[in-house]
Amino acid sequence: MESHDGETAERRAKGHIYVPDTSVVVDGRFTRFIQENVVNEVIIPTAVLGEIEHQANRGLATGFSGLAELKKIREACENLGITLSFYELEPSEYDIKHAHQGAIDALIRKCAHLTGATLITGDSIQRYMAEIEGIPVIYLAQRKETNMRIEDFFDEETMSVHIKAGVSAFAKRGRPGHFEMVKIAEPLSPGEVEELAYDIIERARRDEKSFIEMDLKGATVVQLRDYRIAITRPPFSDAMEITAVHPIVKLTLEDYALSEKLRKRLDEGAEGILVAGAPGAGKSTFVQALAEHYASLNRIVKTMEKPRDLVLRDEITQYTALEGDMAKTGDILLLVRPDYTVFDEMRTTDDFKVFTDLRLAGVGMVGVVHATRAIDALQRFIGRVELGVIPQIVDTIIHITAGEVGQVLTLSYVVKVPTGMNEEDLARPVIEVRDLNSEKLLYEIYSFGEQVVVVPVQEESAGIYRLAEKKIEEELKRLYPGARVRAKVTGTRSATIYVRESSIPAIIGKGGKNIERLERMLGISLSVEPLGGATQRGKIKVEVEIRKKTIQLVVGEEYARRKVAVLAGDSELFQAVVSREGKINMRKSTSNGKKLMHAINEGITLYAVPV
Repeated sequence: MESHDGETAERRAKGHIYVPDTSVVVDGRFTRFIQENVVNEVIIPTAVLGEIEHQANRGLATGFSGLAELKKIREACENLGITLSFYELEPSEYDIKHAHQGAIDALIRKCAHLTGATLITGDSIQRYMAEIEGIPVIYLAQRKETNMRIEDFFDEETMSVHIKAGVSAFAKRGRPGHFEMVKIAEPLSPGEVEELAYDIIERARRDEKSFIEMDLKGATVVQLRDYRIAITRPPFSDAMEITAVHPIVKLTLEDYALSEKLRKRLDEGAEGILVAGAPGAGKSTFVQALAEHYASLNRIVKTMEKPRDLVLRDEITQYTALEGDMAKTGDILLLVRPDYTVFDEMRTTDDFKVFTDLRLAGVGMVGVVHATRAIDALQRFIGRVELGVIPQIVDTIIHITAGEVGQVLTLSYVVKVPTGMNEEDLARPVIEVRDLNSEKLLYEIYSFGEQVVVVPVQEESAGIYRLAEKKIEEELKRLYPGARVRAKVTGTRSATIYVRESSIPAIIGKGGKNIERLERMLGISLSVEPLGGATQRGKIKVEVEIRKKTIQLVVGEEYARRKVAVLAGDSELFQAVVSREGKINMRKSTSNGKKLMHAINEGITLYAVPV
């Protein structure tokens, strides 16, 4: 270091020599400083250049802003006659390895010490370290003034602002579900958008209630107090763009027209809640109200958000992804053991697994998912979680539409014969999905073969039957190319194949070998009928046997395993599959059983027609 002594003494005698660190270069404060003060010489450590270049190579907004400011510093020095030089200190392996722990800042302080310059910084820790080491330091707390701020584009009715370089700026004005796009500014130049983005980032760095959620190559996500802001730049986007979202209303649960059943369920029973809706429907506004409602009941409430954009009272701690991993956040929450956790914006499989782990550990969970229908929110769990566990994880689904609570579903787990199947031996575990207010059964979820199906009960089993029929037809056409084939599923273990009458012997095979091989391959019982024959037969008068709890219709063994339409006179009541014994058994308590009893009490003759 002795080689610098003479040069250092000369500089000290000259005075007004300054060394900036990265914090005041990238935000323009140092440029303003040299324009407003007496400055004889500016010394920029190469460590500052390297740090800014590294940030720019990563596509970070601070890197590009820093490059622009370095150019402005050179121009200002040339215009004002200030000597500009660059001071190189070779970083050691330790410096490189520990750059994120302050080693680069230490190099900058060392540069100021060796050159006899005054350090200029906007970093409070850097200032304290310089003072401890006896290095002259000036702390610039004042931010760079800008011509515009993101808040300037908002008013009390603006939900979001969309700014892109070279394109007119637009805003969404209104309220969730009822808004319009409005032009709010003429096209901004790339420089103006860059300046706006820079102001956002720097204020987020220095405001204790703001933070930078994500800073990746080409994309930066910032939470600037109540504003959630996404900044993108090339090469990620084709031009620099800023999208800012701001909540315009903050509601309480009392502001929603909740039914007494839903209010009671939220207060006493619901612990696995999904809040679903389309983007902009008002999901976040509702979960904010729900979270604060639980907090008002003296329950410990936490949130998991990435980014953290819910506006909540200070008593509710908002967590983000710990080291970029929500699973680690979940591990912390298992130690904290809140009564309720709001998991905002669940998208990935890992998100649903974390939600599941916390719920099974006994934590009340409120998850927010994008879904156009309430049932679609539940579909997000299928395939990611074992079917039998789903009702333990989710018990209530609330769909938000245009800022209002729409359909509310509840889940229960039962063992039953799925709707539309008549044989008692087809009973299986079924998840029933009902409307909370009407208690009407809307969907059934169960395993059909190797697949899990969600079946609307209004359509009975039509959906899953069509899927099975298609697979049977594909297999038959593969084995018998060119054959006209139609399949009709008559139960989860039986189906009828309709082919040309001339093709029946080939499909059945000698001694029934071919049909038996097909049955083993498909795992179901098969019967073969001539194509068109099912619709050409006439009515079959059926005998009726009324028992204590059931009604038995005797159709005839020749129609075993066949699907028939049951008619009262000329009016079709329902369709059912005839058992191996040639009978149809129906419980009196079912809707079809009630139809039969009504027809029988009215003295109407019952018929069966093959379909």
